[in-house]
Amino acid sequence: MSRALLLAGRIGLGLVLLYAGYAKLQQPWISFAATIEAYKILPPDAVIFTARTLPWFEVVLGALLLLGVGLRWVAAVASALLLMFFAILVRSYALGMDVDCGCFGPGEKLSWKTLVRDGLLVGVSVAVTIGAFLAARRPARESTAS
Repeated sequence: MSRALLLAGRIGLGLVLLYAGYAKLQQPWISFAATIEAYKILPPDAVIFTARTLPWFEVVLGALLLLGVGLRWVAAVASALLLMFFAILVRSYALGMDVDCGCFGPGEKLSWKTLVRDGLLVGVSVAVTIGAFLAARRPARESTAS
């Protein structure tokens, strides 16, 4: 049962990251840069670098999750990334900033619903990470013919 949950979580998380990256890549990078700049946490050079590379990073991370390649480490990186995103969103919401989430491209205003959704994604990601590490510790079951 736990392997099925791990597989479902891994696939779901991979699809979300693939979609998030793909949606951002459909817009000019400068549009995403404006969304990042609105959070007022990065210097201009870092905004440009992030806007140009983050969507590709999300696509690669999503694909690796779907393939199950290096699952423990890929899931850990995904968890760290999503936790960082979540912390930025919580900070911005607490400060009353009127910004677009930027999670799946432009047009989604930051709201409590965004926080709930992204909090759930963090939870799934952490669960997948823990599950992947636990699964790697379990010895493979050998089938015994009687």
